Amino acid sequence: MSETIVAKRYATALFQLGSERSKLETFDTELRAIKEVFRSNRNIVTFLKHPRVTVDQKKKLINDSFKDVSKEILHTLMLLIDRHREEVILPVVDHFILQMNEANGIADATVYSVRPLSEREIKRISKTFAPKVDKRSLNLTNVVETSLLGGIRLRVGNRIFDGSVRGKLSRMERELVSKV
Repeated sequence: MSETIVAKRYATALFQLGSERSKLETFDTELRAIKEVFRSNRNIVTFLKHPRVTVDQKKKLINDSFKDVSKEILHTLMLLIDRHREEVILPVVDHFILQMNEANGIADATVYSVRPLSEREIKRISKTFAPKVDKRSLNLTNVVETSLLGGIRLRVGNRIFDGSVRGKLSRMERELVSKV
């Protein structure tokens, strides 16, 4: 069975469990923290995937590292380790966050700009573009890309809104070339 299908099933089960127990917000916060730990410390992933590390050693690491998370999340992590599915921990978290965002009418997006944007600018961009993608709000990640020359480029899923100077120049160039 593919890794994606497995991850979606675990994420859906966790989402349903959180919904039944009114712990969705707690699960969301805890899973985002787990994701951040895994992303910032690649040694954990390497350790968990190593074939010579026993299941008990892996469980001890997870238990010691995430002892403050809810028992449901901890049990899910332990279950994944028991079933030798350590590689799907991050995909499970990602799919859970997607389900949570979908339920709340939120979409993750990336805004590319020449300079770091202020919190006020990010909120304005979210407020402006959320209705265009049928969402209540956008979780924006700001990426500085000096090649844009000015303006912004916004990516929401597979949609791109390009208001950058480089994008405008490219469109003008294509228009001029097509007329020749």
